[in-house]
Amino acid sequence: MKYYIIAGEASGDLHGANLMKSILKEDPEATFRFWGGDLMQAVGGSMAKHYRDLAFMGFVEVLMNLFTILKNLKFCKQDITDFNPDAVIFIDYPGFNLRITEWAKEKGYPTHYYISPQIWAWKEGRIKTIMEYVDMMYVILPFEKTFYEDKHEFPVQFVGHPLIDAISEHKQIMPETFKSKHDLDDRPIIAILPGSRKQEIRKMLKVMLTVVDDFPDYQFIIAGAPSQDPEFYAPFIQKQGVHLIMNETYDLLSLSNAALVTSGTATLETALFKVPQVVCYKGSYISYQIAKRVINLEYISLVNLIMDKPVVAELIQNELNPKRLKEELSKIIDDYNRAVLFLDYYDLEKKLGGKGANDKTAKLIVESIQ
Repeated sequence: MKYYIIAGEASGDLHGANLMKSILKEDPEATFRFWGGDLMQAVGGSMAKHYRDLAFMGFVEVLMNLFTILKNLKFCKQDITDFNPDAVIFIDYPGFNLRITEWAKEKGYPTHYYISPQIWAWKEGRIKTIMEYVDMMYVILPFEKTFYEDKHEFPVQFVGHPLIDAISEHKQIMPETFKSKHDLDDRPIIAILPGSRKQEIRKMLKVMLTVVDDFPDYQFIIAGAPSQDPEFYAPFIQKQGVHLIMNETYDLLSLSNAALVTSGTATLETALFKVPQVVCYKGSYISYQIAKRVINLEYISLVNLIMDKPVVAELIQNELNPKRLKEELSKIIDDYNRAVLFLDYYDLEKKLGGKGANDKTAKLIVESIQ
């Protein structure tokens, strides 16, 4: 059977690749066409668009790139028509994907949505589109099932979180091997995860690096995003003791003592690796002011949202400054605070359910088509 998959971000590329592998277990003759990245490409099939050409962050940025977005929507509809799939699978990326779900459903294509848009945070009105045009929603956070079924009476499948599989399958690298490979010394590591989009990296990384001189007993390593070239980071790594390592984030996290992390999926990945973290977020002034008025959440990090309490520190907008960053980083390298945090991290993993999110989703999708 033929599957058309749309993933518009780096995290979607990871989950899309693993879902494709699971679909192949159920349907060995599966053929894929997709919007995604290098991980999905490695599984097989043909790529329609790379996610690095799709990432527009914030209200202002979207408006500035509106023509490109409309052009991509038109291309996507024609591309689906030409491929004529047995199912269209959407992975998060709601601004784009929800527009395609409406069109795809009306054209008679089965629509499957893996990883719900965060409509519980903002734009709850999108539930109408989902209820009308999505055949099945596969949710990965426990409170999402309650949100959909209890509040909106829309049945969904809670399949668990795919990051549990991705991280459990990660092969541990030896510290000596990693340090030798990247010319590192024996000081403990603080990882810096500044995001995957150019806009957010520019906003966050400069501030994150201000604390380097305050912690001379540690070495700081930037996790380079696969969507960016190493040259892009060059202006940010002039400080002594700062390293850049591309496309090895899981290896880096597995050996890190602490991390500074841009809000997003990476906060959950860091927690599942049991690494103490400070969550950072800074957007453009206009985007932040708009977001403040439309997003009704007590927390921004997935860790705190799932646990429904402040497990990790969140430094947002003006709070993300050198002084506050130094204060919070000092706390998470303290042994007592780390011990408390580890207990919360173990509870977090329990809440996310067990392994097998991709396998469960693939089985349900294939069975529905058959």
